[in-house]
Amino acid sequence: MSPRRTGGPLALVPILTLGLFLLPIAAGLVGTWLPAFGILPSLGGTEPTLAAWQRLLADPALPGALSATLISGFGSTLIACAVTVGFAAAAHRTWAYRQATRLLAPLLAVPHAAVAIGLAFLLAPSGLLLRLVSPWASGFELPPDVATVQDRHGLALTLALAVKETPFLLLMLLGALGQVQAPQRLATARSLGYGPTVAWLKTVLPAVYPQLRLPIYAVLAFSLSVIDMALILGPTAPPTLAVLVFRWFNDPDLALRFVGAAGATLQLLLVVAAIVLWRLGEVALARLGRRWIAAGGRGGSGRVGRLGWSAALFGVLTLGVGGLLVMALWSLADRWRWPDALPASLTLDTWARQVQRAMETGWTTLALGLAAAGLALLLVLGCLEHEQQGGRRPTRALWLLYLPLLVPQVAFLFGAQVLAVLAGLDGSFVALVWSHLLFVLPYVFLALAEPWRRLDPRYVRSAQCLGAGPLGVFWRVKLPMLLRPVLFATAVGFAVSVAQYLPTLFAGAGRYATLTTEAVALAAGADRRVVGVYAFLQAALPLLAFALAVALPAWRYRHRRALQ
Repeated sequence: MSPRRTGGPLALVPILTLGLFLLPIAAGLVGTWLPAFGILPSLGGTEPTLAAWQRLLADPALPGALSATLISGFGSTLIACAVTVGFAAAAHRTWAYRQATRLLAPLLAVPHAAVAIGLAFLLAPSGLLLRLVSPWASGFELPPDVATVQDRHGLALTLALAVKETPFLLLMLLGALGQVQAPQRLATARSLGYGPTVAWLKTVLPAVYPQLRLPIYAVLAFSLSVIDMALILGPTAPPTLAVLVFRWFNDPDLALRFVGAAGATLQLLLVVAAIVLWRLGEVALARLGRRWIAAGGRGGSGRVGRLGWSAALFGVLTLGVGGLLVMALWSLADRWRWPDALPASLTLDTWARQVQRAMETGWTTLALGLAAAGLALLLVLGCLEHEQQGGRRPTRALWLLYLPLLVPQVAFLFGAQVLAVLAGLDGSFVALVWSHLLFVLPYVFLALAEPWRRLDPRYVRSAQCLGAGPLGVFWRVKLPMLLRPVLFATAVGFAVSVAQYLPTLFAGAGRYATLTTEAVALAAGADRRVVGVYAFLQAALPLLAFALAVALPAWRYRHRRALQ
C-alpha cells in the first residue's frame, strides 16, 4: 500500500513551526542591526550613524574580550572534537566504550551553569582538588593567590566548555555511526591488515563526519557566545565579548544600548567567520587525510592510543561528575574550613532556610520547561507525521530549525525583545515560553527525527491493511513503539529549557526567576552553601526528567519484552 498524499491540518504544522522560528530570529536580527547603526527611535536614534561602531572599536576592553572569546571558543571545540573522535577511534567495542556511553545521559542532562559552578568548586584556589593535596603535598597553609578560575585567558572556561560539550558530540557520533554501516567498514579494513584505530579513522570517520558537521558548528557557535558559564568561570577584566555586550545592554546608560547592538552584530560576524574558518580547516584536513589514506599505513594494535584517549575521555567525565558531587556536598556542609578535604559536619540548615524561595523558583522552572518541551514535542510530531503520511522526503526547510543553535543568542534576543515590546508581550509568560521554544525545539527534533523515520514501515502498512486510519496508526502503533525515544526527546527539551539563561532575562524582563538565573546570580559571591542548593536543584530537575524517560517505558512495557 503506497503512502497517501495528504494535506489537511498537518500541512500547516511545518509552516507554523518555521514561522515561530523565522519571525523572532529575523525580527531580532533586524532589531539588533538597526540600533547598531544608530536607528532606534524610542531612544532618539532616527538617522544612520557609525558612532556606536566607533565607540565599540575604541573600547580598551575589546582586544582582551576578543582574545578570551577566541581562545575559549576554538580551544573547547578542538578539545571536544579531538577527545570524541580519538576515543571513538581507539576504544570502539571495548569495555571503556560501553561504560562511557552509560555516563552520557546524566552529563547531558546537567545545565551548563551547574557544570560551571561544580567545576568552580573543584578548581578554585580553595576548591576540592587543592584541598586533597594540601598542605601535605602542596605545602599551602592558605589558599594560593592564583587565578585558577576566571583567569585572564579563559582557560578555566575552555575546560568547562569541553567538559560539557564532549558528551554531546559523542552522543551525536553514536547516533551517526548507525547510518554509515560502521561494522562492515571496519571488518573490511581489518581484513586488509589495518589496525583497529587506523581502520576506524580511514574508513568510518570520512563517512560519519558530514553528519557531525552541524553539531560541531553548533558547539563552536555556542562556545564563542556563551554567557552564563563565562559569568561564572570566564575572565572579568575584560570579560569575553558576549559578556561585555550583555553588560552594555544592561547598563543604566541607555546610550550604551547602541554600543551593545554594535557588539552583538560583531559577535554574529565573529561566529560566522569562525564557522567559515573551521570549514576551510576541514577542507585542508580532508586533502591531507586523502594522502594519508592513500599512503597505505596499517598502524599497530593501538593499545597506547586506546589507553590515552580513554583516560582523556574519562578525565572529562570525571570532572563533570565530580563537580556535581562537590556541589551537592557544599549544599549540605556545616563548616568546611581550609584545608579540610571534607566538611566537619553535614546539616540541612541551608536547605531549610532556602526551601521556600527555592520552591517558588523551582515551580517556575518546572512550568516553563514543561510548557516549552510539550509545545516542541507537538510541533516535531506534527512535522514528522506530515512528512511520513504524505510519503515525503525530509523537508530541507526544516534545517532552518537549527538557526538558533548557530546564531549567537545575544545577536538577536535584544531585537526579539523589541518585537515583544511592540506586541505587548514583553515580560509575559507567553513570551518567555516562546523564547525557550526557539532553543528547545531544535534539540527535540534532533533527538526524535531519526528514530521516528527509521521505524519499519511494514508496521504501518499492516495496521492500514487492518483498517486503521492515520490517527489510529499514530496512537496505537507508532506512539507505543516509539514511546522511549519520545520521552527521551521530551527530557532533552526539558533539560534545554532549564538551562536557558539569556532568553529568560530578555523575554522575562526580570519578572521571572528560574533556578538557572538564580544560580548564576548567586555564583558571583554568595555563600557556597546557598549556591550549592540552587545549582543542585538546577541539575536535579533534568536528571529527574531523564530518569522518568527511562523508567516509564520500562514500567509500561514490563510484560512486553520486545518493547523494553
